[in-house]
Amino acid sequence: MARTTQGVSPHAQMSAWLDWATHLSRAPGRQIELLLRAQRSWAILAHFMARRVAADAIDPPFEPSHFDNRFADEAWDRFPFIISKQVFLAQADWWRAATNEVRGMAPNNAARVSFSALQFLNIFSPSNVPWLNPAVIHRTQQEAGANLIRGWNNFFEDAICVAFQIPNGRNGFVVGEDVAMTPGEVIFRNDLIELIQYKPVTGTVFAEPVLIIPAWIMKYYVLDLRPHNSLVRYLVERGFCVFMISWRNPTPTDRDISFEDYRTSGVSAALAVINAITLQRKVHACGYCLGGTLLAITAATMARGGDERLASVTLLAAQTDFSEPGELMLFVDASQVAFLEDMMWDQGVLDTRQMAGAFRALRSNDLVWS
Repeated sequence: MARTTQGVSPHAQMSAWLDWATHLSRAPGRQIELLLRAQRSWAILAHFMARRVAADAIDPPFEPSHFDNRFADEAWDRFPFIISKQVFLAQADWWRAATNEVRGMAPNNAARVSFSALQFLNIFSPSNVPWLNPAVIHRTQQEAGANLIRGWNNFFEDAICVAFQIPNGRNGFVVGEDVAMTPGEVIFRNDLIELIQYKPVTGTVFAEPVLIIPAWIMKYYVLDLRPHNSLVRYLVERGFCVFMISWRNPTPTDRDISFEDYRTSGVSAALAVINAITLQRKVHACGYCLGGTLLAITAATMARGGDERLASVTLLAAQTDFSEPGELMLFVDASQVAFLEDMMWDQGVLDTRQMAGAFRALRSNDLVWS
């Protein structure tokens, strides 16, 4: 079943909706609140539409969240497109209220139901409908429909890549030419990592080096994309000696590699090599995402053993307390973890499609519908 659902637990989804529906059915006060909210929203919309039809300047009653870019085009605030936008935002506002935690519900189920409802509602956003999206209409008029032909070609290219599990090369990024352009070389390699040392660009460098530990679900060059937004280039241009770990892509044969192996064969092994090169200088370690979590664990282990080779620890977007991990908890409960463990036992790894699916779900407006 996990193979069929790509690791998503149907029980986790259905139980959340059942929890919400049964508790809402026994909450007449909450039902009346939602009915009154719906009536109020439609009354506000009717008043707004009437004023707009009469060409009166009136502020729209519903606004998208500050990180929602679907309606960024100014044309969305012109008639008639503003009507479909306001109707959609009113529906989203009502569903947020409807899926708030009902007395007696498990809080995690409430969050999952709210997330799922808005995901489903996003499918029907007017921004996804070409003849309701003013930006698409304008572009189609400008290009006489050529944009739609390009879109279909992109769709078929993506579909073929998915069907045959081949990389999509449309973007044409070449490592070392388009991304990861800061000069460096691999100075150490074992079964789990390659350690990169970046070439200095200043006459002298600081004695204490910097070691960057990225997450193993991302490439090392996430912190060295282009010259204008490369942390690595920024550091070397200011006289730092920079090292970076590049993690090996796991395969099913690596199913027995443990978290402890990532600490010993990853961070600890890199530290040993850097200490040998820099004559036992202390190291400034920087961990990104799960690399930061791993660094925190490594630093704690070193402190317990009296190992003082770290001069400092910097964490970027890294968690050390997972009691409130935010939206990721929408994918984690006992049933979901059981599905993932069964699938990883079968496959040996959690593959890229399953990881990508979770990230796309968290940011569907940017990573799916756009």
